[in-house]
Amino acid sequence: MHKLLIDDPGKKMLLLGNEAITRGAIEAGVAFAATYPGTPSSEISLNLFKISQESDLYFEYSTNEKVAFEVSAAAANSGVRSMCIMKHVGLNVAADALMTLAYVGVRGGFVVITADDPFMFSSQNEQDNRYYGKLSGLPVIEPSSVKEAKEMMAYAFDLSEELKEPVLFRTTTRINHSTATVELGRMNTRISKGSYTKDPFNCVTVPAVSRKLHVKLLKNITKAETLSESSAYNFIAGKGENGIICNGVSHGYVSDALKDLNLENRVKVLRIGFSNPMPKNLIKNFLKDCKKALIVEEGEPYMEEAVKSYAQEAGLTLSIRGKGEDLLSRLYEFDPAMVRKCIAKYFGADYTPPAATDLSDVPELPQRPPNLCAGCSHRATFYAVKKAAEGMETIYPTDIGCYTLGFLPPLSMGDFLICMGSSVGTSCGFSKVTDKKVISFIGDSTFFHSGIPGLINAVFNNHNFTLVILDNGITA
Repeated sequence: MHKLLIDDPGKKMLLLGNEAITRGAIEAGVAFAATYPGTPSSEISLNLFKISQESDLYFEYSTNEKVAFEVSAAAANSGVRSMCIMKHVGLNVAADALMTLAYVGVRGGFVVITADDPFMFSSQNEQDNRYYGKLSGLPVIEPSSVKEAKEMMAYAFDLSEELKEPVLFRTTTRINHSTATVELGRMNTRISKGSYTKDPFNCVTVPAVSRKLHVKLLKNITKAETLSESSAYNFIAGKGENGIICNGVSHGYVSDALKDLNLENRVKVLRIGFSNPMPKNLIKNFLKDCKKALIVEEGEPYMEEAVKSYAQEAGLTLSIRGKGEDLLSRLYEFDPAMVRKCIAKYFGADYTPPAATDLSDVPELPQRPPNLCAGCSHRATFYAVKKAAEGMETIYPTDIGCYTLGFLPPLSMGDFLICMGSSVGTSCGFSKVTDKKVISFIGDSTFFHSGIPGLINAVFNNHNFTLVILDNGITA
């Protein structure tokens, strides 16, 4: 039996964040799941796939994130608890469906996991997907620990069914890939078969219907605002004349820093776990008793912008800081030392960073930059193309996958990359406006994900380039 199927409430297990999320979904009674895999979310999908082999849970690897979203949305609208899993940039692919499903809503619980990747450990950007909640009008919740990642899954499904809307469950790499002790909960009954009741005047989004549905969505947002105000995942801890507002993994860093700096009685903390809609009144009341406040959030100043707006509405004049050259950056991920240093500086606490460990007598390890694995068939493919193109002026558009590493010397077979499938579309453009030979590379999974429309476009518009499809039989 898969360890995440063990029905033993109270048992404690050491779980990866993604395993905790999977277990939380199983405990919540999820019966349908679909994905297009992408780090840092991939282990959720892998575990769900294995679990589906031993249970009546339905799981599929879909062609791309949009398809995965649509498949899951149909299951949810048949009354079956469903989830869709993707990395942050995958939500861009699913956005067309996401934005309109917010109008239509769902009948069964539907949770969309979007795994953000601060520092871009395995991604082409570090976009902050909390803004998708504001853009779509959908609720966003985000755990601060591995333990919460499991617990909040049940909350997310309940919230979805209460609002009859999808819920965005936002994680970051440090939550997905941390390990912690998690206590197993009770397994809810899984309902695998649903039924669809036809209601075209609420579910077929022609303009007349959508105008009515937009009114419904705005009412739902108002209801969600009330739920955010009372959510147990938006809470105040500690006491003091100053305040910190934080979210996600930053909450743990803040808690440790306040303890280490002896600021626990001087600085109180408002942790935001239900981050769209933001709990406006809770924030205003928190700020009223503060002389100054610090916003600690990775990524964009999403909370900071809202908090400053609420303070202005309430006529509050305290100093509110967050992002800035002298404090916290919009770039990359935070770490405990960075947060501790920032808190000490802003609140005037004595802080001397610990001396760095002296490693002068330790031999330096040779650098090991990412590269194509020894024996990888892509190496031979790139080499063969390079030899065949000797003497030509070439442009090599490439795509998303391990084969992207072919851009590194000595192969140097990658000149331009934007996103999944872009090798084909960009080849169309390069072939028209330059006189160079265009040879592009795309993996088999990426080709099916989003490369086919570009190839159809190339044929229809008579674009002249060579497309190399690297079929390695797996999404690596």
